[in-house]
Amino acid sequence: MSDENDKKPEDDPQLAAKIKGSARQIWLAGLGAYTKAEEDTGKFFERLVQEGEQLESRTRGAVEKQIRSVEGRVEGVRERATGTWDRLEHLFDERVSGALRRLGIHRREDIEGLEHRIEALEAELSALRERSSRDEEE
Repeated sequence: MSDENDKKPEDDPQLAAKIKGSARQIWLAGLGAYTKAEEDTGKFFERLVQEGEQLESRTRGAVEKQIRSVEGRVEGVRERATGTWDRLEHLFDERVSGALRRLGIHRREDIEGLEHRIEALEAELSALRERSSRDEEE
């Protein structure tokens, strides 16, 4: 009895073999887990990429639709603003023209019209003088 009790566990070859076998199994399980994790990571990454592509294609249409909607609204606002600006400019021109007329200052178009009439009258007068001078010579 004392011989069996005196035996140390480190000296037991069966126990050492069992521990060695267990350690080897743990090591192999770790390698297998690492390999599996590596494979799963690649598959997981590929799945994430596919889901990202699907989400992008779904959201792209919605985003483009929103962009077109905003562009349409901006164009409408721009047209209204341009129309309003044109009306304001026209109203301003009319008011300034009216104020200038009341002050006795004529518009450029009026002055240019008068200049053309004067040129036409001068041409007629010149033509009349030439006829008159020819008639006197005869």
